[in-house]
Amino acid sequence: MNQVTAVIAEGLSSEVCSIYVQRDGRLELYATTGLAQSAVHVTQLAMGEGLVGTIAQTRAVLNLAEARKHPNFAYRPETGEELFHSFAGVPILRREQAAGVVCVQHVDPREYGEEEIELLQTVAMVVSELIASAGVVDDATIARNRAQTSGSQRLAGSRLVEGLGRGIAVFHQPSIVIEHTVAEDIEYERKRVYDAFAAMRVQIDRLLTQAEFSSSGEHKEVLETYRMFAFDEGWSRRINAAIDSGLTAEAAIERVQQRTRAALLKTKDPLFRERLHDLEDLSNRLIRIVSGKSGTAADLELQQDIILIAKALGPAELLEYDRRWLKGVILEEGSPTAHVVIVSRAMGVPMLGRVRGLRETVAEGDPILIDTGSEAAFVRPSPSVVRQFEAHVALREKRQAEFAKLRDLPAITPDGARISLFINAGLLVDLPGLDLTNADGIGLFRTEFQFMVSAKLPRRQSQARLYSQVLEAAGDRPVVFRSVDIGGDKSLPYMKGVEIEEENPAMGWRALRLALERRGLLKVQARALLEAAAGKDLWLMFPMVTEPWEFDAARAVVEEQRLAMGARDEATPRQIRYGAMVEVPALAFQLDALLRTADFLSIGTNDLIQFLFAADRSHPNLADRYDWVSPSILRFLRQIIEAAAAAGKPVTSCGEMGGRPLECLALLGIGLERFSITPAAVGPIKAMVRATPLAELRTAMAGWLATPGTDIRARLLAFSGQHGIPL
Repeated sequence: MNQVTAVIAEGLSSEVCSIYVQRDGRLELYATTGLAQSAVHVTQLAMGEGLVGTIAQTRAVLNLAEARKHPNFAYRPETGEELFHSFAGVPILRREQAAGVVCVQHVDPREYGEEEIELLQTVAMVVSELIASAGVVDDATIARNRAQTSGSQRLAGSRLVEGLGRGIAVFHQPSIVIEHTVAEDIEYERKRVYDAFAAMRVQIDRLLTQAEFSSSGEHKEVLETYRMFAFDEGWSRRINAAIDSGLTAEAAIERVQQRTRAALLKTKDPLFRERLHDLEDLSNRLIRIVSGKSGTAADLELQQDIILIAKALGPAELLEYDRRWLKGVILEEGSPTAHVVIVSRAMGVPMLGRVRGLRETVAEGDPILIDTGSEAAFVRPSPSVVRQFEAHVALREKRQAEFAKLRDLPAITPDGARISLFINAGLLVDLPGLDLTNADGIGLFRTEFQFMVSAKLPRRQSQARLYSQVLEAAGDRPVVFRSVDIGGDKSLPYMKGVEIEEENPAMGWRALRLALERRGLLKVQARALLEAAAGKDLWLMFPMVTEPWEFDAARAVVEEQRLAMGARDEATPRQIRYGAMVEVPALAFQLDALLRTADFLSIGTNDLIQFLFAADRSHPNLADRYDWVSPSILRFLRQIIEAAAAAGKPVTSCGEMGGRPLECLALLGIGLERFSITPAAVGPIKAMVRATPLAELRTAMAGWLATPGTDIRARLLAFSGQHGIPL
């Protein structure tokens, strides 16, 4: 290390070069040329103390013509540094944390040139590898020191899936730790970078052609900016120049990113500072490609409890993780009714969304607690926070035990009304929820989940096998299968021609619209359902019905398959009940025609409400834009419920709304008596039902809805408090 400082001092024509290493939470003078050798291993600075401590704490460069004029200057007489005026220093980074500092000093006042600072940063990368390989600083020490110096942090977010979680932070797209910085073959490293750039640009061009990103709007502009950065020749030239200095491809990319990061952090323009995240993401993507580690954390062999960190996730990506170790998810984006949230809720994994500053605050391996009840995550929690969290866990377990006591009791109101509680499902892992909750059946089985997690289109035999397992698990209890709801915002990579350009995918070519044009898909699924339900009752409903003729056409496809099977003497269901999901507001005005042929209705509150309010349910800025119990929603839903009742047809709520006690109370008040909810919600909803005087509630609700300007939420809270209804 002393030899290294001597080479740096000579190369920069400086009288002094020193290397400080972080040890036991302090920065220790580890090697020097120019300062007193007796100060080595003696002089120490705390993080944030002096110029060296400031560099380590901020992970930023300092370049000063007159060091003593800096407000953080701290004099250490044992070093003999009083002769020197100019000072420049850069952090030694390891796992995105400061493992130490390299600094130079000169007797004459002067600022070091840009090339000299770049040389220092390159040397710091090599020193980082040197001290790590020698065991002077290891990753455990870095993590421990980071926890000691950064302290506990509370990150606010939005509750997406209820629950408590504890584990270490793992990024869905983990940063690559650069282990080798010095190149053996410069031309080989240059080729690696060229190949990586080509692969990354293909990825981004492909991303821009995907249906959910290809339409015009703010997101398209953001991705176009992202593409502009990726194709910037200046970026490529700077990386090549770093390779010419002797760095590996990975180290060169990181070296250029450090310089860019430092420059953007100096600017006061918020637009440029926001672009830093795009550049960080691109650099990480490029390093992953060049290192051959472009997979996600799901590819790792996880053997401990984790909290998954990501900007955004798709449902299939979440399902790649081992449920045994996945204890929570934190997203920078996300909304309560996004599809990944539905899957997370089915898996019983708590999820926190719209959390800002994740990359800046959280490092791989940091201990994290999630408490969605407090709508917060606690990074590197203090002992007092851990004790409070453990108290919440104990209280939650006590509540779950109380709900478990209700398992064998019916959901009957004090005035004798029997309420039906079904569960939503879509995966085999959901099926134990039937017996655990003693639910009345499965009110919504999302068949598209099988399509979303498969690498290719599921064959008929595979579909029939899944449906048979579901029916066997349900026994005598009904299972309502929803025909496949794909397309639009649920694109499948193996479905050629489905990913078309759409400005509003959620309202585009999807669900029943797609199935009626791709009738082969619907026919195969119909055949699989008929085979699985042979000799039993089959409940089948179609999603996103807009016009009654669509329902009739879909029903005809299934009946055609049933008749064909009968003609071949193949066993078919004992009885088929056909239903429609009311998700499109227009259908509510043609229920009289629909109910002549439909056997039942299911209200999909997630889509129905987003269409009613023209508010994209997956948009993070619109997730809380409206109140689920506003008079406009409740009046609209009451019309549907009353129309179904007049026709003598059952109607069920199968969206997020019915699984929330207060919102479910509102639905009870307007006449709904059948709910399909998550297994975790059955206990709280049953407890609420058994304490609700239904007749009194409905009388009160009729009055509230008839009075303009009534705050329904406030009235429901007051009503529940008056009658001791647990919410």
